[in-house]
Formats: sequence, structure tokens, C-alpha cells
Amino acid sequence: MALILLAATILLADLAIKAVVEEADPGDFPRKLEATKGFIILHRSHNAGFPMGVLRDKPELVKVIPLSVLSGVAGVFLWLYPRKGHVLEKTGASLVLAGGLSNLWDRWKRGYVVDYFSFRVKKLEKIVFNIGDMAVFLGAAVMFIAQVIEVVRER
Repeated sequence: MALILLAATILLADLAIKAVVEEADPGDFPRKLEATKGFIILHRSHNAGFPMGVLRDKPELVKVIPLSVLSGVAGVFLWLYPRKGHVLEKTGASLVLAGGLSNLWDRWKRGYVVDYFSFRVKKLEKIVFNIGDMAVFLGAAVMFIAQVIEVVRER
């Protein structure tokens, strides 16, 4: 139950932040988040494609591909959920689902994903993220680590 709550919290928080960003005056962006001493920069960015705008000219693909992938991840999560153990896999899948659903909602309702922060790090500064993106990345990393651990244990 905790993993479902985690996923719901991430999903709802990301959607709420996106709503606030969308309602804000576009002239307020970009700006430094003072609490982070300027390490995080707030944006109001619309991405009609995948990361870095990939396939932005193919809106139907940008909707259907994530729907297909999330359906598969949901199937894995539902298969694992009642089984004992598999904590890393379940955690990773719940994170991927939360972030993926938030971005999928944007794609279907708005036609683009709202991204709203970047890091003041040379190679990352121009890439704008949202919490959903971070959840997908972290969840995929956790699932990858779980698979590496499993392979090492089998040897």
C-alpha cells in the first residue's frame, strides 16, 4: 500500500505544480529558486515531444508510445505487487508509473508536457525537467539496479 501512496503522491504533486506553473505569468520565468542558492532554475516550458523535443512533429506517436510502455510497466507492477519480496522492482515500477502517468496526462489533455525546472550545471542547464521526469528516471534506475543484483546473486 505504501508504494501506491508514494506513486499517488508523486503523481498529484507533479500535476499540482504543473497547474501552478501554467497559471503563473510567463514573464516570471526563468528565475532562480532562491532556496537552492540558484542551483535550481524555475521555467515554464512546453514540450510537445519526448525529451529534447524528439518526435514533436508526431503527436500521435508521442501519446501512444508512452501509453504502451506504461501499460507494460503497470502489468509488471500488478504481477509483482501481491508477491513477497521484489521491493526494488516494485518501488522502481511505482516511480515509473507515477512520473509516466503525470506526463501522459499532460500529453493527452494539453498536447504537451509542462516542464518547470533545470539544474545550474553546464551540461544540464538547458534541459528542463519536471518531477515526473525525475520519477521515471529514478524508477528506471532502481529497476535496473534490481536486475543487476539478481544477475549477481544467480552467479
